Amino acid sequence: MSILNAIPSSSLAGRPAAERTVDAMATTTEIRPRALVRASGGPRYAVALAVDALGTGLLRPFLLLYGVMALRLSAPVTGIAMTVGVVMGLVCVPAVGRWLDRGARSTVVAASMLVRVAGVALLLATPTGNVWLFATAALFLGIGNHAWPAAHAALVATVAHGRERDAALAGGRALRNAGLGAGALLATACLVGGTTALQALAAVTGLAYLAAAALAWSVRVHAHPAAAAAKSRDDEPAPRMRALLAANVIYVFCLNVPEIALPLVLVTQMHASPVWSAAIFVANTVLVVTLQVPVTVLMSRFSRRTALALSGVVLAASYLGLLAATSLGHGWGAPAVAAVSVVCTIGEIIYAGSATALVTALTPAHLLGRALARFQLSTGFGLAVSPAVITALASHGSAALWGGLSAATLLSASAVATEKDQGASRAGLPAGGTGKAGVRVRRGG
Repeated sequence: MSILNAIPSSSLAGRPAAERTVDAMATTTEIRPRALVRASGGPRYAVALAVDALGTGLLRPFLLLYGVMALRLSAPVTGIAMTVGVVMGLVCVPAVGRWLDRGARSTVVAASMLVRVAGVALLLATPTGNVWLFATAALFLGIGNHAWPAAHAALVATVAHGRERDAALAGGRALRNAGLGAGALLATACLVGGTTALQALAAVTGLAYLAAAALAWSVRVHAHPAAAAAKSRDDEPAPRMRALLAANVIYVFCLNVPEIALPLVLVTQMHASPVWSAAIFVANTVLVVTLQVPVTVLMSRFSRRTALALSGVVLAASYLGLLAATSLGHGWGAPAVAAVSVVCTIGEIIYAGSATALVTALTPAHLLGRALARFQLSTGFGLAVSPAVITALASHGSAALWGGLSAATLLSASAVATEKDQGASRAGLPAGGTGKAGVRVRRGG
């Protein structure tokens, strides 16, 4: 059973087979939830994702508070330790890519979760005032957070193909955002307990990661590159995708707009109530959870590269809209910013639904791990530098912030749209499963 219902086959009669296949995928409109769960790795894997996201939501937004309140570290020292941990965690990503290219799938997902279990254990064992152990714990958490996206995308690409794979990746993102939001809300309610509550949240997070790792490992998805494909393409390098990777560094700034840019502008420049920032963040989460799959399915009418370029145009337009909104002043400014932020979230949703999908479509299955690792490096780098860039631009005024982001994003969208794919036929190859990609899937449990 397909995730998506296509247009009636009668409307495609008399047309070439390849064209009928493309049109059927391009006009899919209806989502089949059960098939979506199966294409995403199955029910147990979906539960693993939800539990992992819930645990992450419990701790990640409050890790800085843990360092300040529970460990009595200064805020600057805590922030530096966290940043170092996140950046150093990127070093492991190439190794994850090579592991994935040897066929591992659910094992790598489980390992990314177990690494975070070790990080939480170190966090709980860190004595008051010890910044080095805290930094080491942040490093382990960073390694797990960077390894997970590539491993998850590779697993989904192995069990699903074509536009079903795109929808499955979108479904995983929606589920993860729901878990993150629920975890953050639960943690916020528990924070009245002070230091003891923070330590309890960390412990629960560790248990959640452990349970999620066990569930993910039990799925037992493993890809075996076929001998013929491996022999014929053994010396073939992964597609470079230089423009795509460079553009992705700019694109991912949109993920930090609701969390960093908008609160910074609303509170420090517009002197609006922090309630507006909280409302925008909640609205962003709700929109991603509810619209990520439908919008991704809707955008399947276009090529993935076109969708990704379009997302850049939408994001750039939203940045210009935010520039106009911030000029309205205290009275109407905050409501206008909140309204325009919805457009920014739509751009984020289109970006998230097309970027990873484009990478998996362009890459031969036996090279998928390295390609996803390179993509995660660009994502991680963009997320790491975006807070510093956003705050630096904001210090020069709204025009520098929103105008600069809009120009950079439009330039990135143009680079994505004009980049030539290495081997145009790759966009139609399934990145996993059986067939031309040369991968056989073994599932157990």
